[in-house]
Amino acid sequence: MDKVAVLDFGSQYTQLIARKVRELGVYSEIYPYHVSLNRLQEEKPSALILSGGPSSVYDNGAPSLSSQFFQLGIPVLGICYSLHLMAQILGGEVSASSKREYGFASLNVLNREGLLSGVEEGEQVWMSHGDRVEKLPEGFMVTGSTSNCRVAVMERREKKWFGIQFHPEVIHTKPGPKILSNFLFSLSGVKAEWSIQAFLEDKVEQIRTQVGNQRVLCGLSGGVDSLVTSLIVQKAVKDRLFCILVDNGLMRKGQYNELMEIFPHKFSLNVVGVSAEDKFLERLRKVTSPERKRKIIGETFIRIFKEEAEHLGGVKFLAQGTIYPDVIESSPVKGPSSSIKSHHNVGGLPKGLKFKLVEPLRELFKDEVRELASRLGVDSKFISQHPFPGPGLAVRIVGEVTPQRLQILREADDILLQEIRKEHLYNRLWQAFAVLLPVKTVGVMGDRRSYQRVVVVRLVRSVDGMTADWFPATPELLSRLSNRIVNEVEGVNRVVYDITTKPPGTIEWE
Repeated sequence: MDKVAVLDFGSQYTQLIARKVRELGVYSEIYPYHVSLNRLQEEKPSALILSGGPSSVYDNGAPSLSSQFFQLGIPVLGICYSLHLMAQILGGEVSASSKREYGFASLNVLNREGLLSGVEEGEQVWMSHGDRVEKLPEGFMVTGSTSNCRVAVMERREKKWFGIQFHPEVIHTKPGPKILSNFLFSLSGVKAEWSIQAFLEDKVEQIRTQVGNQRVLCGLSGGVDSLVTSLIVQKAVKDRLFCILVDNGLMRKGQYNELMEIFPHKFSLNVVGVSAEDKFLERLRKVTSPERKRKIIGETFIRIFKEEAEHLGGVKFLAQGTIYPDVIESSPVKGPSSSIKSHHNVGGLPKGLKFKLVEPLRELFKDEVRELASRLGVDSKFISQHPFPGPGLAVRIVGEVTPQRLQILREADDILLQEIRKEHLYNRLWQAFAVLLPVKTVGVMGDRRSYQRVVVVRLVRSVDGMTADWFPATPELLSRLSNRIVNEVEGVNRVVYDITTKPPGTIEWE
C-alpha cells in the first residue's frame, strides 16, 4: 500500500495535512522534521509532504533538512515555511517580505499543466507568511501568484518538486483538495488504497499478533473512543477481553447506571462495574492544579485496573481509547509542535506500569473514530454524542473538586443538555457543557443579598477538535439557561457565556 510521509516543521496544521491525505484514500504518517534519512528510506514512502512552521528559514536554529531528502527519487511538496526551505536548500534566496500576508488571498493561475490543473483563476486561498522567495532555485518556474506574493506556487516538474505558499489543507483554501489530489495522483502516481475498513482489518491483525493468547483489560468511559477500542479488541481476542467501568464520582448525572445497562446488553461486552467515588475524591482533595488532577485521575484509574487484573489473574495488556489529538496536545512526539496539556491516558500513567498498552486509535482523528464506530455497528445516537473528558467533571470544576461542587455542576450540566436538545442543537455542536468557577459573586435572591457561585456555559462548533468556534446562541436560549440554572441549582447566582475560539483558548477550561 502506498504511503505519504508528512514531515512536521512545527505547523499547527501538520495533523490536518495527514488527515486530508487520508481522506483522499492515501495512508499517511507524520514524522519529525529531523527524522533520519535511513529511517525514512526504510518506511518507503511514495511521496513526501513538508509542513509549514512558525520559523523563518534564516533564523538561528530554524528547522532544516538535508539536501539528500531531495535525492530520494520521490515527489516532494513543500507548504508555506517548507516552500522557503526548499528554495533555500536548492539554491534559491529567501528574505523578509515588506508586505506580510495573513488570511484570504486570491490566486492568480499562471500555468495549469501541473499542480494547478483544474484550478480556476482568482480562487480563494489561505495565506500565513511574512517571507518571500527572492530568487527561484535552478529549474523552477512560478505557476501561481497573489497580489502580495510573486511566488505563491513554484514547480520543477521533471524532478517532481513542488512548493506552495498557502495552506491547501485548511477549508479556507477552496481549491485545496484539488491541489493535493493533483500532487498525489496526477504528478506522483500514488494509489488510493487506504480506507477506514482497511485500517480496521489491519488493526485487528496487529492486536492478535501483539496480544497472542493473553487477556486484555479495557477501561470504558462512556465515550465513543473507549467503546470503539473495546469493539476492535473484542474482534481480535474474543472472550479474552474484560472491560472495566469505574464509577469515579466524576461522571454526568445518571451516567454510570445508564452505561452499565447499555454496554453488556447492547454490545455484548463483558463489563465489570467498580464503585470508587470515595477513592477518587479523597486523592483529589485540596488539589487545584489541572495537570495534577489529570495525573491523579489517570494514576487512580490504573491502580484500579491493576487491582481488577489481579482478581482476574494473568492480565498483561491494557487497552486505551487514546486518539491522535490526545497525543498531539499532550506531547510534541511528532515534531517541534508545542505541548498544550496532558491527557489522563497519555501523560498520567505511573512509571511502574506493568501493563503493555494496546492503543488501536492512537493515529486517528475523532471523525475517523466515528466513521469506524459506524462500521462496527454502533448506533448514530451514541456516535454523535459530544466528547466528554476522561477526567470527567474534575476538569470542568476550576479549583478543588468537592462533593458539593460536583453536585452543583452535575445539575447545571443536566439543565444545559436538556435545553440544547429542546432547541435541536445537540447534533450541530461539537460540545456543550458547563464549567464551575472557584469564585463567588454578589447577587439578590428573594429580596436578600446572596453570595454564590458562577457557572460558565460553553457551546462550540468544530470538525476535529483541533480548532473550534464558539456558537452564536440566541439571546432567548441564553436567557432560559441562565434562569433555569440560577433558579434550580442551589448555590449558583450568576451564569456567563464563553465566546473564546480555539486557538487561542482550548475547548475545555482545564
